[in-house]
Amino acid sequence: MKAVFKSTGGKDPIKESSASYGAGEVIFRQGELGMEMFIIQEGEVQIIKHIKDESHVLSRLEKGDFFGEMAVLESVARTADAVAISDVKALVITGARFDEMLRKNPEIAVRIIRKYSQRLREANELLERLVGREVDADSGPIDPSLSPPAEKAIRHRLVDVASGTAFFFSKAEETTIGRADPVTGILPDIDLTPVDNNRSVSRRHAKILRSGNDYHVLEEVGTVNGTYVNDMRIPTGVPVTLHNGDLLKIGLISMKAVFD
Repeated sequence: MKAVFKSTGGKDPIKESSASYGAGEVIFRQGELGMEMFIIQEGEVQIIKHIKDESHVLSRLEKGDFFGEMAVLESVARTADAVAISDVKALVITGARFDEMLRKNPEIAVRIIRKYSQRLREANELLERLVGREVDADSGPIDPSLSPPAEKAIRHRLVDVASGTAFFFSKAEETTIGRADPVTGILPDIDLTPVDNNRSVSRRHAKILRSGNDYHVLEEVGTVNGTYVNDMRIPTGVPVTLHNGDLLKIGLISMKAVFD
């Protein structure tokens, strides 16, 4: 790992630095003491939790995602390994720098809360899988014919009416919509920056929620210019069903929902 410290105009350079890791390199290990968190600028990182003699992948992170924040927030040992999947460049944030960022931009705290909520769901799913496996082991082998079929690749998308640009949904149950944040490098799943010349879309504007075969759009708290489905403004925080062919307006950007 090679750390490259940036100039901070006379401030302590250790507060803000970037680091590079090669593919397969361990960024930190479970149980180690840590004093920094990381924001991925390039590449992908895998978070691996060791339970007894087994290893479990908790998440796969990419550009804009952050990790290692528990060491900064609670001064506790690392709770999992962080391993570079590809070559990685990351912004390294110390406790002092993190505190400064929160004071200057409280929205960062909101983003972390949202990310924690997502990670809590992922941890619950892992727990359910582990408990379910123990029950299956006690009751005998599982009939492969009862396993659910592999999920079909999702090609559902939003198509910008003005330019024809297609924005594909995430394969996860949640697809975030907004604009790129140049400060943290955080990107929504659907980044409308290229078509939002008037900057009418909030950084974290809305999200598409998938429940089985149904889709719902939900406007995030703090959105400024509104979200509309078929020219009807939707209330903040209330999921509204989105159908194939519906017109979704995010700020000033009009898009058509296309479900193949």
